[in-house]
Amino acid sequence: MTNRRFWPFLAMLGAALAACGSGLRQEIRVVGSSTVYPFTTAVAERFAQNFPGYRSPIVESTGTGSGIKLFCNGVGGQFPDVVNASRRMKAAELESCTRNGVRQVIEVPVGIDGLVLIESATRPTGYRLTLRDIYAALAKEPFGRPQTARTWRDVNPELPDVPILVYGPPPTSGTRDSFVELILTKGCDSDPEMKALATSDADRHKAICHTVREDGAFVEAGENDNLLIQRVSENQGAVGILGYSFMEENQDRVNGIPIAGIAPTAETIQALDYPGARQLFIYVKGEHLNVVPGLREFLTEYARGWAQNGYLSERGLIPAPEEVRAAAQAAIDGARPLTAADLG
Repeated sequence: MTNRRFWPFLAMLGAALAACGSGLRQEIRVVGSSTVYPFTTAVAERFAQNFPGYRSPIVESTGTGSGIKLFCNGVGGQFPDVVNASRRMKAAELESCTRNGVRQVIEVPVGIDGLVLIESATRPTGYRLTLRDIYAALAKEPFGRPQTARTWRDVNPELPDVPILVYGPPPTSGTRDSFVELILTKGCDSDPEMKALATSDADRHKAICHTVREDGAFVEAGENDNLLIQRVSENQGAVGILGYSFMEENQDRVNGIPIAGIAPTAETIQALDYPGARQLFIYVKGEHLNVVPGLREFLTEYARGWAQNGYLSERGLIPAPEEVRAAAQAAIDGARPLTAADLG
């Protein structure tokens, strides 16, 4: 007789199988990052061409944080199969997945992107910034002091006397998380006292180093990167924050701004020399892998796209090093669930 302790799990698994396999949903559903969205959309298009026996996947741009929340809400046909992420899943998010019965989260790194700062190509200001400059301009309390900077010259006398106006991602976006981790925190920690504060008072350090000013100098532009491109290209002096692939697609309208003397290029990002270089991911629900029609084949198609000379390179995705691509393929083949230990 089956042990009673396992009855809730078996009931939940049975409900998931019934929901996914009863015809309620026969297509793959993907949510998540606006940065990863165009790459996954390209894979979905190829999948539809190469596997005509399956329905075309539904891919939605919800932002990384919102997408992971939807993904982790449960197992079954009403929940997404895959989430795009422009940052790694957090330990707290994995715990949420586990609490809701999503115990087989498969992490798949799909390539490298750069978190870039941009300005108008037709009316450039010619910014050359450091991590410290960016932090000092955008932090609510730079280095623990009140924010008084109104122009870039207020931040650094060598910068233009131009009002600070930066269009950036909302808190629900993985791009915002990456901006905080890769740019703001490092700029903050350029001050030895702030770096020491991370050890002595982690909460205070987070408040000082992670919090963006709210007085209009930083404008949340939502998840629509095309709108952000438009605003920056038409507004001399404005700065935007978004993924490298969008910048590359719009080089006639916007320029990448060098950070610490390093321009955002495919070469500097792949080598991880550019300060904003970051890994992109998809997360796959292992409970759905053998239930949702075509999900395994969809992942096979994704692997074709992220290859060194794969078609996703044409869309702006920078291939990860060979060993990372091999690990991604192994994650798919072995369906190995992510663990808290993996996230440190």
